[in-house]
Amino acid sequence: MRLFPIFALGLLAACAPPPQSAEPPGRVTLIANALERQVPRTQSEITLSFAPVVKQAAPAVVNIYTKKVVERRSPFANDPFFRDFFGDFFPGSGRRVENSLGSGVIVDPSGVIVSNHHVVGDADEITVILNDRREFQAEVILSDEESDLAVLRTRRASDLPALELRDSDTLEVGDLVLAIGNPFGVGQTVTSGIVSALARTGGARGRGGGYFIQTDAPINPGNSGGALVDMTGRLVGVNTAIVSRSGGSNGIGFAVPANLVARVIESANQGLTMLDRPWLGLTGQDVTGELAEALGFDRPQGVLIEQLHPTSPFALAGLEPGDVLTELDGDPVDALTELVFRAATIGTGRSASATYLRGGAARQATLRFQPAPDSPARDALTVEGGALRGLSVSNVNPAVIDEFGLGLGAEGVLVLRARDRARRAGLRPGDLLLAVNGTPVGRTRDLPGLLAPGGLLLEVERGGKRGTIRIGG
Repeated sequence: MRLFPIFALGLLAACAPPPQSAEPPGRVTLIANALERQVPRTQSEITLSFAPVVKQAAPAVVNIYTKKVVERRSPFANDPFFRDFFGDFFPGSGRRVENSLGSGVIVDPSGVIVSNHHVVGDADEITVILNDRREFQAEVILSDEESDLAVLRTRRASDLPALELRDSDTLEVGDLVLAIGNPFGVGQTVTSGIVSALARTGGARGRGGGYFIQTDAPINPGNSGGALVDMTGRLVGVNTAIVSRSGGSNGIGFAVPANLVARVIESANQGLTMLDRPWLGLTGQDVTGELAEALGFDRPQGVLIEQLHPTSPFALAGLEPGDVLTELDGDPVDALTELVFRAATIGTGRSASATYLRGGAARQATLRFQPAPDSPARDALTVEGGALRGLSVSNVNPAVIDEFGLGLGAEGVLVLRARDRARRAGLRPGDLLLAVNGTPVGRTRDLPGLLAPGGLLLEVERGGKRGTIRIGG
């Protein structure tokens, strides 16, 4: 099982929640916790067992075994000297099979399973083994690298045990939880602990949106994709990461909250292959103690908006740079990663309320989340001849900005591919071509008329830095 560094540490895998259905097709119902919390008061209460919870939840947690065929190529494969010298003993190129293991959670009796992207995302063959030792082949129907979640569908399976999803916003620090998975490939294992922190946002980007439930329930390699359940056997999170210097559990584990898992399941039910995320169209920074003092706040809170795209849902709702966003749909927002998480759990095509501060006064706004607009049209163009032959470019619009991670103020045209002469000229995919011989390039249709015979001076932006490329002349 691969480990992914989190603050210099190891990453594990997580699991996912189940779709219920009292709402429109594709929607996942999250169940709030209605149990009364209390401290054990008698010896009999202290000696109570977790066995009833395990009997209910464990059958829905599966072991996952994957195979991936990778190409192996020697750096000397094309060197005739090494090939002649070593002859048949020369390793050259070839294929090898990589095996890995992890865990998953059945979220629908028809055989829908949630696991981690880093467990199954690149697998060529997936075998799912149930708690009762039945085996099924499975295929990935959605794999989302940024949330590190994936949804699988088993073949020829029905009436399987499945877990309910609990609304992870109802969790409190100190709640008892169980982690169920397949650590180190030894077979299904259950460990217990508590929710030791909520809203952890310091993790590596691309793991659950950087927003986690923290638990001290021991989590180890192989638990990836496994279930974090409450004392009623409901799924509250997907175990995804650990803080460790040795690769083993040190009592600090992270799980992707069930609310985000629910949105991933919903996207899969809608036939999507990735999580359907809203576009925020803003940049900002977390309000630290120093910044709070400068803004005149009595404590750090919210996210300071620095830049807004004109088509951002926040801009369309009336927010401006300099505003401090403090809540989204009634939930606190104290970090950019938390804002991304909250927006992802709301989803596209839905409205949300926003609370923000302007000039020290609290204000309210209603915004509607949508995907990044794919307009104006991309109008992709490939240059067929001349000094930039092999260059493919696209217009820049909000969808392109979001897809390629460009700045909100990106200008010019985006280089999609640079082959042949364009590559030899020094252009690279992801570059922004801003001007040719001093004339700005506003749209792809402007480019052919600027490529006159003779020398070219290209103004290019790469990684946020501007420079020039001179060709001929």
